[in-house]
Amino acid sequence: MPSQLWPYITPGIPDDLFERLPGIPLSKREVRLLLISQLRLEPDSVLWDIGAGTGTIPVEVGLLCPQGRIIAVERDEEVASLIRRNCEQFQVGNVEVIEASAPECLKDLSPRPSRVCIEGGRPIKDILKEVWRYLLPAGRIVVTASSLESLYAISESFAALQVRNIEVVQSAVNRLEVRGNNQTFAALDPIFILSGEKLD
Repeated sequence: MPSQLWPYITPGIPDDLFERLPGIPLSKREVRLLLISQLRLEPDSVLWDIGAGTGTIPVEVGLLCPQGRIIAVERDEEVASLIRRNCEQFQVGNVEVIEASAPECLKDLSPRPSRVCIEGGRPIKDILKEVWRYLLPAGRIVVTASSLESLYAISESFAALQVRNIEVVQSAVNRLEVRGNNQTFAALDPIFILSGEKLD
């Protein structure tokens, strides 16, 4: 059943429709669209979202893939509850929220993923190495980096894991905002999105 809050078949839910908590990251709509396109989802994809934050990716993917299954991993109890509330308000029923820390919890997750999304997260190299063990053959992984250090760490890990068909995209998005009597363009923080495939 489609969500009454977002009754469309296209992704790109406005940020202000999500419940938020101070200090908890939210993937901005435009970055979310790029990230989802790199996941190359199938109707029955199994997605692990590691460090799910506000839950924007689980909600969007849950609506796009009603036959799929999304496992959202979040270590903080309050944030995990936030993800559940956002899923409830968008009437998304195919998301399972796991309160645990990666990479330690990954061995207990089931089913194995065909898609993995990692936004931020530390220690990123350890998380990537462990995720790679469980990612199904022909599966895709998408990781974001907001700093030079994390970009370098992810690039090194992709090389060590022999990730194939790697793509790197950097977002450069400006939004029109009203400030007083003027309409100006405000830049969002640039994000690198790295993606690739596991061929064996």
